[in-house]
Amino acid sequence: MTVAAETDLYAPVKAFLEGQGYAVKGEIKGCDLVGVRGDEPPVIVELKKRFTLDLLLQGVDRLAMTDRVYLAVPSPGRRASGPSPLDSGVKKLCRRLGLGLMIVDPALAEGHRVTVLLDPVPYTPRKDVKRTKRLLGEHARRVGDPNRGGSTRVPIITAYRQDAIRCARLLRDEPQTVAALRAAGAPKDVAALLQRDVYGWFERVARGTYQLTPAGLAGLETFGPALNDA
Repeated sequence: MTVAAETDLYAPVKAFLEGQGYAVKGEIKGCDLVGVRGDEPPVIVELKKRFTLDLLLQGVDRLAMTDRVYLAVPSPGRRASGPSPLDSGVKKLCRRLGLGLMIVDPALAEGHRVTVLLDPVPYTPRKDVKRTKRLLGEHARRVGDPNRGGSTRVPIITAYRQDAIRCARLLRDEPQTVAALRAAGAPKDVAALLQRDVYGWFERVARGTYQLTPAGLAGLETFGPALNDA
């Protein structure tokens, strides 16, 4: 469905709120739609042809007048571009800002044109303790600051890659046992690192003994300098 103008959304949203007992009027002090029901706080709905940053900013501004603010956009079609109101990230953002979210399809039968995806409620995000622990662990283990913030399409020098580089350096000349690698300064979890072998750099040649693969030699040439700078 193609919505030619924001005003195409007005009648369905107005009818939806009137069905819940609201007295609805449009264009009140810059707000697209305002619904009033008894002594309750007003409901404000901002209408847009698609989900945009401008719509979000309008919604945030309206929160200064009432906590009951909704953003309303058309139901996304298959060829719709930009963020979709159905995307989990979009809904998460609206929830975090305390904004409600509606999708509207004026082509449907009356009474079925508006779907409320989110009601505006105060948002208190729960912290992900595991993610925070992994974040701090990576920060603590990474030596120096080998990456430039904002980089894209380039390999990131993680703490794991730094450990892999250390092991590759120790294995450059000849195979060694896990015990010898640990004694030479490899990470304490060197055995798990060699067994996991994320990059294909290491090859077991005997029980507890590893050597560097051609891929490891190439990786050492590519990423070795990053450890020098750390």
